[in-house]
Amino acid sequence: MVAVWVVGRWPTLQSAVILLCMATLGGLRSSSVRQAHQRVEWPDDFVRYEAVVVSETAEKPKTVGMDVIITDDGRRLKCYVAKDKHSMQLKVGDRLQLCSRIERNSDWRTGTFDYRRYLEVHGFSGQTFVRHGDWQLLPNSWQGLTWWERIKLKFLCFRHTLLGRYRQMGANGDQYAVIAAMTLGDKSAMTQELKEVYAINGASHVLALSGLHLGIIYMILSLMVVGRRFRLMSQVLIVLSIWAFVLMVGMSPSVVRSAVMISIYALLSLANRNRASLNALALAALIMLLISPDSLFDVGFQFSFLALLAILTIQPLMEGLVSVKYLLDRPLLRWLWGLVTVSLAAQIGVAPMIAYYFGRFSTYFILTNLLVVPATSVILYLALASLLIPVVGVLLVQIVGWLNNCLSLMATHLPYASIEGLHPSPLQTTLVYVIIISIYMIIVIYDKRI
Repeated sequence: MVAVWVVGRWPTLQSAVILLCMATLGGLRSSSVRQAHQRVEWPDDFVRYEAVVVSETAEKPKTVGMDVIITDDGRRLKCYVAKDKHSMQLKVGDRLQLCSRIERNSDWRTGTFDYRRYLEVHGFSGQTFVRHGDWQLLPNSWQGLTWWERIKLKFLCFRHTLLGRYRQMGANGDQYAVIAAMTLGDKSAMTQELKEVYAINGASHVLALSGLHLGIIYMILSLMVVGRRFRLMSQVLIVLSIWAFVLMVGMSPSVVRSAVMISIYALLSLANRNRASLNALALAALIMLLISPDSLFDVGFQFSFLALLAILTIQPLMEGLVSVKYLLDRPLLRWLWGLVTVSLAAQIGVAPMIAYYFGRFSTYFILTNLLVVPATSVILYLALASLLIPVVGVLLVQIVGWLNNCLSLMATHLPYASIEGLHPSPLQTTLVYVIIISIYMIIVIYDKRI
C-alpha cells in the first residue's frame, strides 16, 4: 500500500507496482498451499476413520467413486469403494465408517495433464480404495464438518433430489448424463465414450456450467421482476439466487467466474456503467485468486477466462467486418453472425491450451456451436419447465437424445473432425499466444489510424 501511494503521481508506474505486488502475494500464497499439500503424510497401514460423502457417486466397472471429507480433520479424499448392491446405493450426505489404506495423490499423467496437480488444486489430500466389508453406513450426521461445508452439503443434497426428478421423468443413460451435466453440473454419469464425442466436436464447453447457463438463468429471473420501483432489492435477490445455484452445482471455477461476473454486472447496472468490460473480468479473476490462488493452475479456470477474454477483445473486431446497418434489417442473419463471431473468438482464445493439454483441435467447431448453443438454451428452458410440469420431461429427453445422436454422427462420419496428437510444448504454446496478441494489437492500431 505504501509503494502504491508513493508512486501515485505516475499512473502507469502505479499499475505496474500493483501488478507486481499482487503477483508476489499470489506466488507466496500459492507456494504455501502447495507446501501444505506436500506435507500431508498418511500411515502405511490400514486406518479406521469416519467420513461424509460430498459428491454424487460415479459407478465404475469394479468400484463406486465418490468424494469424501474426513470428519476428524476436514481433509478431502478421492474414495473408491468396491462395487456391490450396497455401495451402489450410497448418496451425497451419507456418513461412513471406513477402514482402508490412504495414499498420497497419484502422479498419473496423460499428455501434459497433471492429475496430481488437478487433485491438489481441487483440495484433495489423498486417495483410497475400500474393500468389501471394510465399510459401514452410519446414522446420518454431519458432526465434525465446518459450518461452510454443512451449507454446501445441504445444497448438494437438494441437487441430488432434483437429479432424482430427472430419473423419474424417464431420463437414463447418455440422456440423463447430459441433462445432469448441462443443468446441474453433475458429470458423474458421463461415460468416457460420451465425453469423447463432445470433445471431438468441440462441444465440451456446453457440459460445463458457465456464462451461457448462468446468463439464461439471470435473464429468466430478470423477466420475473416487473417494473423498476424496487430495482436495488430485485438485483440483490437475483444475485443471491445465482449464488445459491452456484452452491448447488458444486462451485466449479467456470460457474464461479460467471457468478462473479454477473454480480459485477448487476452492481454496475445500478450505476449505469459499462457492464461487460475487461475491468470486470480482471476484477472477477482477482477475487477468485485472492480466495484460492491455486485456481490459476486449474484447467477450467484457464479455459473460462481465456474464452471470455477473447470474446471481449477479438469478437468486436470480427463483428465489425459486416455493416451494422446491413444486419439491423436481418435479425436471423445478425443472430447467426453473432454466434459465428463469438465461436471464432472463443476458439482463438482456448485452442492453443486445448492442444497443449489434450493434444487435439476440433475442425468443425463453428458447425458444432450452431447446433449445440441453441439446443443448450432449449434444454435449459425445458429442464426448468420439467421440474414444474413433469410431462415436459418427455420432450426434454427426446431433444437431448437427438443432440447426442447428431454429435455422434458428426464425430464418426465427418472426415477430420478432430486433428489429434498435437501436444505443443509450453514455449510453443506461449509463442502462439504472443502471435495472437501481436496480430490483435496490429489490427487495433491500424483501425485507430483509419
